[in-house]
Amino acid sequence: MLSDDGESGHPPLVFFDLETTGLSRDCEMVQLAAVSSSHSLNLYVAPQGRMDWGATRATGLTVRHHRLFLHKRPLLCTPPTEALLAFLCFIHMCQKPPQRPLLVGHNARAFDVPVLLRALERRGLRGALEDAVGGAVDSLALSRDLLRDSGVSSFKQEALVRRLLGEDYAAHDALQDARALQRLVLQGLKPRAEDLRRHTFSLGEPTGH
Repeated sequence: MLSDDGESGHPPLVFFDLETTGLSRDCEMVQLAAVSSSHSLNLYVAPQGRMDWGATRATGLTVRHHRLFLHKRPLLCTPPTEALLAFLCFIHMCQKPPQRPLLVGHNARAFDVPVLLRALERRGLRGALEDAVGGAVDSLALSRDLLRDSGVSSFKQEALVRRLLGEDYAAHDALQDARALQRLVLQGLKPRAEDLRRHTFSLGEPTGH
């Protein structure tokens, strides 16, 4: 059975998610979360710019005077560089040499990975991530492949979790999204190692955002 700890012959899996100031090409991270096995990372980052109204409505996050609030409560934030370094340390903790972990995110190829790489590149850290992981898997593409004959009409993560696991959860919180994605992939989709290999892409490849 597939697991995320690298003990079953495939690379360790690190499920991750971002919340951002919006959906544009220049959006900023405001929350970065990752989950692997029983370990988790969850950091808030105060952006330089404003939150789009749509992002605030989805997440409950707002920005005032470069401070981040969740439902009007101030949040303890980590500087962007420190947050990214903590993410890199988390990935290194998950390594099972000689295998490097795979990042797994929903719609990661078109959105989360490009946003993450852009933030890393600004701080000279992109190469560190490329060296630390064996690639990334977009669970959106994976689910469309594995469920193509199942009659599923919506491949949004919330809808898949409800359909395959019978669960509702607090979506648009990066940590809850990452934990739900871990359950969705391992308990719901149950991909084989070859399915993961087929949907793994290099962080050096062009992406869609």
